[in-house]
Amino acid sequence: MDQNRVSAQSATEAQSRGKTPVASMVEGIVGCKWSVRLLGLVADGCHRPSALLRGCPDLSAKVMNERLHKMIRFGILQRTVFGEKPPVEVAYRLTRFGLRFMCILEEVRRLQEAVDQRTVLEPDETQEEAKNA
Repeated sequence: MDQNRVSAQSATEAQSRGKTPVASMVEGIVGCKWSVRLLGLVADGCHRPSALLRGCPDLSAKVMNERLHKMIRFGILQRTVFGEKPPVEVAYRLTRFGLRFMCILEEVRRLQEAVDQRTVLEPDETQEEAKNA
């Protein structure tokens, strides 16, 4: 059986039991540039949908809402509604789990920075060092 199909099946089964595999969640969030950008904005203090849209000029409101709701389902963000009658105010905040998830994104950012500065060893260099050790 195809490995990707097995992963997808196990992820679907875990979600149906109320559990989301972290690896699937990371793939779903980190694999989307808008999710990463939205999380960064929320972490930096943008909590209102209008501010999030201004921070992502090419992002549509529809896609933004899809991304935000996905992160709410994963437990990364919390949505709070203020007011009972329209117009209501909505704010998004990182959950405790979301704060931990941001550590993953920070590590990815640091790794990218190291790659950009060429301070990360290339695979061939790593093999040479292992042979010489």
